[in-house]
Amino acid sequence: MTRHFNFCAGPAALPTVVLERAQQEMLDYQGHGLSVMEMSHRSSEYVAIAEKAEADLRSLLAVPDNYRILFTQGGATQQFAAVPYNLLGNGGTGNYFETGIWGKKAIKEARHLFGAAHVAASSVDSGNTEIPREEAIQLSEDAAFLHITTNETIGGLAFDYTPCAVRPDGVEIPLVADMSSDILSGPLDVSRYGVIYAGAQKNIGPAGLVLVIVRDDLLDRARSDMPTLFSYRELAEAGSMINTPATYSWYLAGLVFEWLRQDIGGLEAMAAINARKAAKLYATIDASKLFSNPVAERNRSRMNVPFVLADDRLDADFLREADEAGLLNLKGHRSVGGMRASLYNAVPEEAVDALVTFMNDFEQRRG
Repeated sequence: MTRHFNFCAGPAALPTVVLERAQQEMLDYQGHGLSVMEMSHRSSEYVAIAEKAEADLRSLLAVPDNYRILFTQGGATQQFAAVPYNLLGNGGTGNYFETGIWGKKAIKEARHLFGAAHVAASSVDSGNTEIPREEAIQLSEDAAFLHITTNETIGGLAFDYTPCAVRPDGVEIPLVADMSSDILSGPLDVSRYGVIYAGAQKNIGPAGLVLVIVRDDLLDRARSDMPTLFSYRELAEAGSMINTPATYSWYLAGLVFEWLRQDIGGLEAMAAINARKAAKLYATIDASKLFSNPVAERNRSRMNVPFVLADDRLDADFLREADEAGLLNLKGHRSVGGMRASLYNAVPEEAVDALVTFMNDFEQRRG
C-alpha cells in the first residue's frame, strides 16, 4: 500500500498514526469485543470516549469554564442558520463580514430565514484578496452579533486580527467565528468570542461532526421558533446527545486531539510547524515567474494556499503530473479555478517539500 500526499481542502488528510490506531481498534475496541461504530452512544464505554475527547479539546484550546463544547452534526453550513436562531431571540440583526464564499453563504442564509443581515465590512472591492481594516467596520445600531469567517477556505484569505464587536451605542455584542478551516492550527484566545464553530473535516477529523464552543450567557438568547436540534441550550444540557451523535467521527476527533497533545506537543508547536510549511510554499510562489498568489501578504492563509499559473493552458498538465508524482487534490475550487494546496495540520512538512520540488521542476521544464 502506498499513501500519497493529500492536499485536499476537505475531507482532508488525517494523521497517519490516528488512522493506524483506528485500524487497530476497528474490530475490537480495547478488548470490549465490538467496534466503536457498533457501540451505544449511551454506554459507559462510549461516554468515556466522548468525555475524554471533550477534556482534551478543552485543554488544547484552554477553553474557559464558562463555555460549553458541543459535538453536533449538519456541517458548518447548518450553523449559518443555527447561529441567528440562537442569538436573535431578543431581536436585533446579525452583522457579518463578507470576505469570501463562506461568509457570503452565511449572509444569504440569515436573509433567507430572517429577512435581514447587515454587512458590516466587505472585501468584495478588493476581489476578496484583503480583509478590511478594523476601522472600516460599520455595525448596525441594532447589531445582535458580529460574524466572521476567520479563514476563507476557497480564497485563502485569513484574518490578521480579532475584530472588536462594539455597536455605535457602546454596547459590546458577541463575536461569532466560523473557524472550520483553521481551528487547532495554533493557539486561540477563546474568551474573545461568544461562539466558535467548525466543521470537522479539515483539522479535527472526518466529515460528519461539527464543533460548537459557546459562552454560557448566550444559551438563553434563542428564538422560540427554533428547531430543537439547533438549540445550543438543548445540546448542552443533553451532553450533545439529543439524538444519536456522529459517534465514530467523535471518536476519531478524540484521537486527533490526543495526537495534537501528545505527539505534536500542543498548539504552539503545531503553529510553528504550520508557519514553516506555509512559508516554504509562499516563498516558492513569490520567487516564481510561472506561479502567483493574489492575496495581500498580511491576509495570506497558512491553511489554504491558492495559486494560478501564468499560462492556464498548462493547468491540466500540472495537475496530471502532480497526481503522477503522488501530490493529490491540487485543483482549485470550481468557483475560482487555478490551484489550491491545503496545508492542514495532518499534512506533513515533507509533503510541502515534495510539492515545492515539483513546482520548481515543472517551471524549469514548462515555464
